[in-house]
Amino acid sequence: QVQLVESGGGLVQAGGSLRLSCAASGRSFSGNAMGWFRQAPGKEREFVTTINWSGSSTNYADSVKGRFTISRDNAKNTVYLQMNSLKPEDTAVYYCAARISRIATTLLYEYDYWGQGTQVTVSS
Repeated sequence: QVQLVESGGGLVQAGGSLRLSCAASGRSFSGNAMGWFRQAPGKEREFVTTINWSGSSTNYADSVKGRFTISRDNAKNTVYLQMNSLKPEDTAVYYCAARISRIATTLLYEYDYWGQGTQVTVSS
């Protein structure tokens, strides 16, 4: 069992930045691939970014490439999502997810544990 708790969401102006954190507890964190997903109002949950167990491999959705950066600190059992140049289209609930695998996947249904989400709202 892995518990994930997201934090760092909030309201920002377009063009601003925000850093989300996901603190993990329970099962060993270092052996898990991690991902961030988001769900905007009226839309299905979608892939944002993933990172493998060591942080050596990452993937980003086209919509966030060049603006978002995922990173992890295994010593702190935490994964981060740095979001820059935020757009109103980025408004969503952001979810942290963990997969019982060292290899990341962009498919949300292949993740085993999910946080409760943190709201990110980007105003025009």
